[in-house]
Amino acid sequence: MKYIIGIGGVTNGGKTTLTNKLMKTLPNCCVVHQDDFYKKPDQIEVGDDGYKQWDVITSLDMEAMTNTVKGWMENPVKFARSHGIPLAPLSEVTDPENQTHILIVEGFLLYNFAPLLDVFSKSYYITIPYEECKRRRSTRQYTVPDPPGLFDGHVWPMYLKHRTEMENCSLEIKYLDGLKTKEEIYNQVYEDIQNNLLNCL
Repeated sequence: MKYIIGIGGVTNGGKTTLTNKLMKTLPNCCVVHQDDFYKKPDQIEVGDDGYKQWDVITSLDMEAMTNTVKGWMENPVKFARSHGIPLAPLSEVTDPENQTHILIVEGFLLYNFAPLLDVFSKSYYITIPYEECKRRRSTRQYTVPDPPGLFDGHVWPMYLKHRTEMENCSLEIKYLDGLKTKEEIYNQVYEDIQNNLLNCL
């Protein structure tokens, strides 16, 4: 069985932290990080707001990301092995093709790209309020540092725009409160996934 989990959400909401915890506890679990598909800095356009447009879908090579997800869908065993993910030990009656294989797709614009919408078995979205988001963002060190005013001038307005777009898509999305502790968020999602997997068997 193949099961794809989307973990989307606002910048600095805790997506990667949650993904890393789930990776350690879910069997045969691979991950695709949307951040790995950013285009090179010289390919990022400057928008009408005067800032480089890092927080829009065109800053990402979504075709390559979609192809990566499709690669996992075609052969999760081969994908896991090529990414160094250990597979659960096989019982004598199970072959790898009949095991449950899980892919977590994690990113800030997961549900704004139509070709990916129909792959998710379960979709989560972490939210945090403006003040907390701005506080967390200011403490992060990025390869390309945020220029002054970027959060209010570009990051937050783009988040609000894309969230509105996402809410109008047909996907059933489960919202998570990013102000809860990491453990609370993890427990909520882990329990939900386990229940869903049991229902799929």
